[in-house]
Amino acid sequence: MPELNLLGPVELRAAGMQFDAGPRKQRTVLAALLVDAGRPVPVAELIDRVWDQAPRQVRGALHTYVTRLRRLLAQAAQADGTSADLSYRAGAYTLSVDLDRIDLHRFLRLVEQGRAPGLADTERARLLRAALRLWRGTPLAGLSGSWVEQVGETLAQQRLAAVLALAPAELRLGRANAVVDELRGLLKEHPLSEPLAAQLMRALHQAGRGAEALDCFARVRRRLVEELGTEPGSELRRVHQALLRGDPDAPPPGPADRQAAPAPARRGPLPPCTPAQLPPAGQGFTGRDALLARLDGLADAADRRSGPVVVAVLSGTAGVGKTALAVHWAHRARHRFPDGQLYVNLRGFDVTGSAMSPGEALRGFLDALQVPAHRIPASLDGQVGLYRSLLADKRVLVLLDNARDAEQVRPLLPSSPGCLVVVTSRNQLSGLVVVEGAHSLVLDLPTIAETRRLLANRLGSDRTATQRSAVDDIITRCARLPLALAVVAARAAAAPTFPLDALADELREAQGALDAFAGGDTTTDVRTVFSWSYQTLSPPAARLFRLLALHPGPDISTPAVASLAGVPRPRARQLLAELLSAHLLTEHAPRRFSIHDLLRAYAGELTQAHDSDAERCTVTRRLLDHYLHSAYAAVLLLDPHRTRPPLTGLQPGVTPVRPTDRRSAMAWLRTERPVLLAVLAYATRTQHEGHIWQLAQLLASWFERQGHWRDWTESQLAALGAARRLGDPGVQAEIHRSLGRARLRQGRVEEGHRHHRTALTLATASGDRCGQARVHAELAAAWHPGVPARYLHRHVRAALDLERELGDRVARADVLATVGWACAQLGEHERAVGHCHRALTLQEETGDRAGAALSRSTLGYAYHHLGRHRTAVDCLRAAAIEFGELGDPYREATSLTWLGDSHRAAGELDAAGLAWRRALPPLDRIDPSRAEQVRARLRGLESRELVAVGVGPAYPTGVGGGWTAAPAGTDQL
Repeated sequence: MPELNLLGPVELRAAGMQFDAGPRKQRTVLAALLVDAGRPVPVAELIDRVWDQAPRQVRGALHTYVTRLRRLLAQAAQADGTSADLSYRAGAYTLSVDLDRIDLHRFLRLVEQGRAPGLADTERARLLRAALRLWRGTPLAGLSGSWVEQVGETLAQQRLAAVLALAPAELRLGRANAVVDELRGLLKEHPLSEPLAAQLMRALHQAGRGAEALDCFARVRRRLVEELGTEPGSELRRVHQALLRGDPDAPPPGPADRQAAPAPARRGPLPPCTPAQLPPAGQGFTGRDALLARLDGLADAADRRSGPVVVAVLSGTAGVGKTALAVHWAHRARHRFPDGQLYVNLRGFDVTGSAMSPGEALRGFLDALQVPAHRIPASLDGQVGLYRSLLADKRVLVLLDNARDAEQVRPLLPSSPGCLVVVTSRNQLSGLVVVEGAHSLVLDLPTIAETRRLLANRLGSDRTATQRSAVDDIITRCARLPLALAVVAARAAAAPTFPLDALADELREAQGALDAFAGGDTTTDVRTVFSWSYQTLSPPAARLFRLLALHPGPDISTPAVASLAGVPRPRARQLLAELLSAHLLTEHAPRRFSIHDLLRAYAGELTQAHDSDAERCTVTRRLLDHYLHSAYAAVLLLDPHRTRPPLTGLQPGVTPVRPTDRRSAMAWLRTERPVLLAVLAYATRTQHEGHIWQLAQLLASWFERQGHWRDWTESQLAALGAARRLGDPGVQAEIHRSLGRARLRQGRVEEGHRHHRTALTLATASGDRCGQARVHAELAAAWHPGVPARYLHRHVRAALDLERELGDRVARADVLATVGWACAQLGEHERAVGHCHRALTLQEETGDRAGAALSRSTLGYAYHHLGRHRTAVDCLRAAAIEFGELGDPYREATSLTWLGDSHRAAGELDAAGLAWRRALPPLDRIDPSRAEQVRARLRGLESRELVAVGVGPAYPTGVGGGWTAAPAGTDQL
């Protein structure tokens, strides 16, 4: 079989010969197919990978390249007597080839095996060495484009992780020299990687080159201080101190050393974790000793747990450093709060008027405390009660930043005396002081000595000491306001040879001199400082700064910035770096950026003054297109066989994110969820009706599967309003159907049925036979106590009559599978088996893995009730495995629960217990009440009694493959 290489120049080899893979674009097409070998790559996605700006006749060019590649692969396969297939089906190309013949996939497999827990060091080193030997240089060398760059960055991180996993094993085997050169070379590529530096220091020490190890630490520390303004972390310092002591235990880290080699990515639900939401501490913090001491004293009072919860209110004028002080102290004191630290920016003074509601903040805290979405009460009072119950008898720090008033804060106060709440606000919040007994801490301007230290920390003590007069002049012009000083310091740091006297002169001569900072409301005065910094930007960076005001927040990624500005991603990174260096933007997480409230307000004023209405409308459209098309790409990877809404055309300059696999698609959706919700609200405010309903429909299945019922419902209600304004009954029918499922999920049965009936009326009026079939099937499946059997039969018959007319095999399978579940609920298990087998045949023909897993799960349920327990076990085991591979823990747990039931009925008690225990972790996270029912089964098993408890079976509901809980008791044995 041909050898296909991507970890270097793209190469095709067979029978000892190298075949010419053609021109650069053709090689890019081959690489784009090989990365996803064995899986269909839609034509649109393939084009996006190969061309950053597609030419007019792009599909013709793609067809030419594919034709040549088919011929080339056939020649290579013939040369070594094997086969390779490049096929086209349903709008996508699939390259079928043994993955082990592709160096990239072989590398990933070996790395995954080599990083598995429990391996002997010799075996771990052998596997990882084999993986690293596959690298022949820069991946995809000779190719270009944003997709190539993205793949290259991802693989570079994979290689780094492999080396970090290899090094500890080699050191424990006493083979330090085997990794020194490799680690040294990688450290040149990643000079700020502290885990890499720690490993190199260990290796050098073990190789008898202790002086070089200490030199390595000095170089890395110098770079960290110069480039990031931070000292090395605890692990690197620990290794350094151990080497200074000559500690023989320092070099070879034990297998449990978590920082030596990052653990492989987990699949499935994450384990419970203590919330640690504090934002990064700011650089160069100094002074405020008295206030820090007062906060320490309040923490002591909280430790004593006597009296009410301790609340501190840090108040002061805008830009005085309230947040910097609170975050700095919180990091310093976080060890005193072992049960976690919660943080939220309440946006109390956001210029858009979008202050965060207490309910929104509470939902964020409940998410951080890992409360399943279905357990969050609908009312604010219920949410407050649950939040306070969770924090009872715990030691938690709650940091409420940028509060507007006492009413915004009160629902967020815990009742446990062991907790401490720190609130920052531009107002004194006297209501909290009077009623809740909060301690008021007012921040004045820092002293002259403190501001001198602040500038010395940012500019270097040598520079400020030799130009003391200029420093004092700058401090005076900035009225000692920390925010203004930070902007001026950024300007001075960017020009290290620029005399501070000249900077002071510029401030003195600037229009609207900074001496206005001496008193009053500083919002208008800070604008002068911002304008001075803004004027130092290059025109493209200044334009980007203005346009950031149009993004709804709460933060933005590099690809979104590129689409916002209509520039390629490398250019966007350059502009972001310029804004970061000017302190006009904050990188609060890797490659995620946010803008201070005051800066956002200033940027908003600038874009209104300098950018035309037409330009702002174009930017808004690009922004909405970015998130819409990125969400489309992500959702398509997660469920490629479900129907998607037709997208609006892509504006020029938009570069959507294209996740490469299911894991990256899921990661993108999770990270961008707050932004996507903000974008939906923004699209509603700006009346972009098409974007509203399309984005909401795309996200519906993901919200459903993740348990974000509130987001699902609210997004669909927004979509429904847009569809009504557009006057599109077909779209309205689909949204009503989705809302019906959402309301059923939330237990609001009557409302769910109303939406389903409305969907049926609209689908009938518009002549949508497929929509009618789906709604009839879902109404039949949405059983609940009190519904007569004839009602279900009527919808079953209607769904089956319509199903025969459908040409779409995926839709037919969905309808048949849903009808199968309805029949199972009616006790007609033979009919259920027949319908599900028909559905399964169609699903296997179309490659619909998710749909097939649903059908197998229902088949297992039906076979169980027919007494065919061995057949039920086979079906349910296959369904559980498939759901696990698809990353669907809830359905996996449901199938495992039923699998345990069938094992129990067959007398296989050990197997039953194993299946039920495997179902518990996801159920504990998603649906604790069902988890308790499974535990009741296990308790009955231990006492060898058959416990008839209902675990509320879940059933398929058509498009999106969602499952809705049927009433408990319908699967009693």
